Amino acid sequence: MATVAKVLSSKPEQTVYTIADTSPVFDAIKMMADKHIGAVIVTRGDEIVGIMTERDYARKVVLMDRSSKDTPVRDIMTSHVRYVRPDQTTDDCMALMTEKRMRHLPVIDDGKLVGMISIGDLVKNIISEQQFTIQQLEYYIRGEHT
Repeated sequence: MATVAKVLSSKPEQTVYTIADTSPVFDAIKMMADKHIGAVIVTRGDEIVGIMTERDYARKVVLMDRSSKDTPVRDIMTSHVRYVRPDQTTDDCMALMTEKRMRHLPVIDDGKLVGMISIGDLVKNIISEQQFTIQQLEYYIRGEHT
């Protein structure tokens, strides 16, 4: 079973995008669109104060008829940030994401933001592990094992 650290190391792009809590929602959405990501970490100085996702935008701006250019990120972000550590397993992440209905988990190590895991990252890892298992079973069936 893979760890969060292993999944992070396999990602081609490991940048974690952040935005100030005072920034307009429009800037966060533009960043997400430009970077092809679904969430950004919200900061106040060096402190993590929240996470803003596409879901936050849809439910708290679009459906409430707010202006994304006039609404600060802090007004729509999720302030209770759930996170994982690099030594946790992918099963830990899947359980948390499923239970809390989340698609993104920041990775924090010694109080420092070191990455972001998405549901897509976890699914990709599961598929890779399954392909490896299938390959090993095929080798065994063909008698190619040692």
